[in-house]
Amino acid sequence: MEDLRPDPDGLLARVELERAKARRGRLKIFFGAAAGVGKTYSMLMAARERRAENIDIVVGLVETHGRKETAALLGGLEILPRLTVDYRGAALQEFDLDGALRRKPSIIVVDELAHANSPGCRHPKRWQDIQELLDAGINVYTTLNVQHLESLNDDVGQIAGVRVWETVPDTVFEDADEVELVDLPPDELLVRLREGKVYLPQQAQLAERNFFRKGNLIALRELALRQTASRVDAQMLDYREGHAIREVWQVGERILVCIGPNALAERLVRAGKRLAAGLRADWIVAYVETPELVRLPPERRDGVLRILRLAEQLGAETITLSGTEMSEAIIRFARDRNINKIVIGKPSRRGWKRWLLGSVVDTLIGHAHNINIYLLGSPQQGEADGEHDGELERYHKNRGPIPGLTMRIWPRKRGRYLGYLWAVAATAISSLLAWVMFGRFELANLVMVYLLGVVYIATRYGRGPSILTSVLGVAVLDFFFVTPYLSFSISDTQYLVTLLAMLIVAVLISSLMTNVRTQAKVAAHRERRATVLYAMSKELTSSQREDEILRTSVRHLHTEFGSQNVILFPDASGRIVYPTGRSLPESLHGADLGVAQWVFDHNEIAGQGTNTLPGSKAVYFPLANDDRVLGVLALLPVNLRRVFLPEQQKLLDTFVRLISQAITRIRLAEHARVTQLQMEAEQLRNSLLSSISHDLRTPLATIVGSASALVEEDQTLAVEDKQELSRAIFDEAQRMSNLVNNILDMARLDAGAVRLDRQWHPLEEIIGTVLTRLQKRLEGRPVVVKLPSGMPMLYADSVLIEQVFINLLENACRYTPAGSPLEISAELSPFAVELAVADRGPGIPKGRESQLFEKFYRLRHGQGQGGVGLGLAICRSIVEAHGGTIDAHNRSSGGAVFSFMIPQDNTPPSLQQDDPLPGTELQDPAASGPP
Repeated sequence: MEDLRPDPDGLLARVELERAKARRGRLKIFFGAAAGVGKTYSMLMAARERRAENIDIVVGLVETHGRKETAALLGGLEILPRLTVDYRGAALQEFDLDGALRRKPSIIVVDELAHANSPGCRHPKRWQDIQELLDAGINVYTTLNVQHLESLNDDVGQIAGVRVWETVPDTVFEDADEVELVDLPPDELLVRLREGKVYLPQQAQLAERNFFRKGNLIALRELALRQTASRVDAQMLDYREGHAIREVWQVGERILVCIGPNALAERLVRAGKRLAAGLRADWIVAYVETPELVRLPPERRDGVLRILRLAEQLGAETITLSGTEMSEAIIRFARDRNINKIVIGKPSRRGWKRWLLGSVVDTLIGHAHNINIYLLGSPQQGEADGEHDGELERYHKNRGPIPGLTMRIWPRKRGRYLGYLWAVAATAISSLLAWVMFGRFELANLVMVYLLGVVYIATRYGRGPSILTSVLGVAVLDFFFVTPYLSFSISDTQYLVTLLAMLIVAVLISSLMTNVRTQAKVAAHRERRATVLYAMSKELTSSQREDEILRTSVRHLHTEFGSQNVILFPDASGRIVYPTGRSLPESLHGADLGVAQWVFDHNEIAGQGTNTLPGSKAVYFPLANDDRVLGVLALLPVNLRRVFLPEQQKLLDTFVRLISQAITRIRLAEHARVTQLQMEAEQLRNSLLSSISHDLRTPLATIVGSASALVEEDQTLAVEDKQELSRAIFDEAQRMSNLVNNILDMARLDAGAVRLDRQWHPLEEIIGTVLTRLQKRLEGRPVVVKLPSGMPMLYADSVLIEQVFINLLENACRYTPAGSPLEISAELSPFAVELAVADRGPGIPKGRESQLFEKFYRLRHGQGQGGVGLGLAICRSIVEAHGGTIDAHNRSSGGAVFSFMIPQDNTPPSLQQDDPLPGTELQDPAASGPP
């Protein structure tokens, strides 16, 4: 009896999917073949209908392209203001995503799904804006032309001769809740184009000669119709799955060709191809691997593989099904894929064999409702099922093996004989146990002992030895334990029934246990494959560099397929080259770069075992992502069957996809990193140019003005005026020199070109030197130096530490009122010295403390002359070069404190306290009150 109940896991997954969809908005796409078919017009008509139903609908953005009838439909609809984006001096109008999210209508109309946003917008593509709207629960109406679908980009470029750069991922189109096809015949579209209803007259003439040629429009229309039909078909399958509908619906032609390991398989594939071509239908070639077929000899399994690859070359989708019953697996697959035509070979069994054992065809006809069965007869009796060994041998001899695959028929393994020896031994052991039990137990109990031996042998050694155990057990039981003893004759007919029943049960148990054993092996193999895939995907995901991905890939490929392999990449000119910096397996030193280049150029497999360049020693697989080929995998297998068997080929294809995805991920991450660095460098360059142009313009203007006055009015100027102008020139030149020095110092520090000259220096001398150099700059400001008694010497680069103090004091003078006091202090800790410069200015704006030390960052409330914003950044670099830290914070009593810590790992030499610094007031840290 068939189990028609829906899959619980599938139902649960569908419930979760429906919940996720309920939280998102609904996307409706008005889909067309080209511009001018009426997508925007139809979308606005639908919007007006929703507005008439009192639904909250707004227009986020609509491009009318000067079409009056389209613009007229905007009347009465709420239109959101557009976002103005400044790009290279031009004001661009874009969709205001944030405004739409704040407004949050029930439905929003956003034209041109494939549009590329201007730089400065949150998302580079409009379809990403729409995804954010959908995530916010807003329903969206939008438009899309077929040429903007990513998967059709190359096809459209070949048809129209125009490369479309604005594309939308196919998943966006596939995930849309509704797609409405807006269709217009090519002739009518050309009339609209000539009438100026699509483009302006000048543009229309050019478009008609290029993209809007009638042949192009016909091809684009067919693509749009096919995409829509494919989507409708996917929706139908989704509906059937969601409602657990098992009956086949006759809504489209789908053909399933069922093949087996026999000489009729190739004829079935070719017949299926002709049938599919005549009906213009999709077709699938399926091979059902039952436990019995798993035990086929290698040469027959290779024949199945060759037929599957032939089907792929003819355009079929191939699949290998698994199941205990061939007919059950075929019916289940046909219902899942809504197959309505099955092509299969005629049954070879005749007469009582067919009546007793049945056939796959009879089962399909009896259970495959609403499915048409096409039977293909065999040229000769028995050839269809390959029952005659002579015919099968001639078939393989005439057709030949897989190209490049050497067939070897090995002698029978010792394990096969070992199983039969164990069958005899198990019978002997069972007989000994039965001899011990004889006379104490009934004959039925002795039968159980022999059946136990059958079960053991069937579990360990398979069908043949277990059947031998069954026959030997019946014979020994009859000879030793059934009267007359020591004879095969039977005196009582009831014993004949017992022995016959025992034989039948033993054979059945043998078959069942053999199937269980085979299925357990298949399950273990699949579990191992899943484990291998999980381990590889986990390692690839955790890899952060491309060389790690390559090492991981090569190791797993070698372990799973027993092959030497190498991954080849192209150079800058697109030519495949040997890898550099990585050891190449000796057997692959002769990897044919010509074959690899062909695979790279054509994105197809080639090499040994294929129909392209089969004379090569290795097999070459393209590593490709969605839009281009990344490289080539060259694989030299020990045994080609480990690569081209259906299950192994699927595993290898999965490996190749995982490797391609991992390489793409790393390269995209590297590209994003480089792009980020370029953006930061561009921002840094702009900041530098902006700061330099502003801060150099002022002193240059003063220098030029003063110098021109000295040159032009030298005879009329008084000596005092000349001195004042000369002093202005000197001061401004000194200021320019300081700016340039700051920039050069920052560049050296960033490049790591500054080497520290760390020595022991008295802190009083460093501070005294700083105050002496800044004596003019600090004129009129009281400076208080507060050092603890017994201050040890400082182990640092005195020149750089002086520069830190100079920058901090100049920064304090620049951002505090004239005449306000400054304070320099120091505090000791066991392994460091903390130095600070404090002021009584307006303090630091809240939240800006960490930004002060960034390059080119400046506050706006500074007093006096400005800078390029590098002084504090230089301080941070110098302190960090010493292994210390620097920070800034506001004082509770007003003003700001800039403090930095210099580690002191060594014991300083002893030094007597010097006299206080000249011109400053030296206070004890315990003195009362701040300045």
